[in-house]
Amino acid sequence: MRILLWHVHGSWTDAFVRGAHEYLLPVLPERGPWGMGRAGRPWPTSVREVRLDDLDADSVDAVVLQRPEELGEVTRVLGRRPGKDLPAAYVEHNTPKGNVPNSVHPLADQQFIPIVHVTHFNELFWDNGAAPTLVIEHGIPDPGHTYTGEIPELAAVINEPVRRWRVTGSDLLDRFTAAAPLRVFGMGANGLRAAVALPPQRLTICGDLPTPELHREMSRCRVYLHPFRWTSLGLALLEAMHLGMPAVALATTEAIRALPPEAGAISTDVDELVRTARVLIEDPQEARRRGDIAREVALDRYGLQAFLAAWDVLLGDVTDPRFRTGRLLSPTQEGKNQ
Repeated sequence: MRILLWHVHGSWTDAFVRGAHEYLLPVLPERGPWGMGRAGRPWPTSVREVRLDDLDADSVDAVVLQRPEELGEVTRVLGRRPGKDLPAAYVEHNTPKGNVPNSVHPLADQQFIPIVHVTHFNELFWDNGAAPTLVIEHGIPDPGHTYTGEIPELAAVINEPVRRWRVTGSDLLDRFTAAAPLRVFGMGANGLRAAVALPPQRLTICGDLPTPELHREMSRCRVYLHPFRWTSLGLALLEAMHLGMPAVALATTEAIRALPPEAGAISTDVDELVRTARVLIEDPQEARRRGDIAREVALDRYGLQAFLAAWDVLLGDVTDPRFRTGRLLSPTQEGKNQ
């Protein structure tokens, strides 16, 4: 099957394009959000960069949408309307914003494009209206059990921690450094040290590293920290669990489902999390034991093959002509996990 999709969410796309299909990623000379293409990723040869304006409309079997604006762009360029003339699914990566829990999803008023939520929390909190919905939880290509925990510090992956501030829990970081020094990885961390008023010996800014290097450096830290208040589900948390890292996390959004307390600690009580982080920092054996549990849970619930299999089922459904006549909705309605 030839599937058109934009490179919007790097980590999610990294899993999705490892399936058995051909993946067409629009590319523009200036790259950017509407034409990133492969962006230098070491993806399979089945992932092809295409110029959207040159694409033969009949060469696309299905489109996976991720932004409302893509509906109009596909129609404009291909002359095929997603959900009507072209099989389509819409991936919702994000928690709703604004009038929560009354936020109406942009695709809530139609019935021919299923909304695929990446977490049960998202499916629950968005008002999906009449649209068919389902949950396909994240799948992670296994980076391997590389945890050493040799550095008695916390690690966190936070993109744009200053701009996003309370959303990412950046205002809480100084409290966690009472347990141990912190290393923050991710994009746009300039100004973070000044914003949280921490000295270099308590906060190290590590920047945006290539994925293999990121995993290697994370694995050296004793504990992973997930301080996010309002996020769909940080894939870095799942990656840390795959690496064999114990984690401490705010019990918000989908984290409560992803991280069992036996794999670290999860709570809305920040002081409790700080206390547990300190215990794990001081007890490498206990940290490794909980990290082993974290990896076992991650492999069982967020493995790549289950993710790809669920997508194959959905793609088979939406490309069946009966779906667009409303006679094949049962596999994808009522928010059931596939």
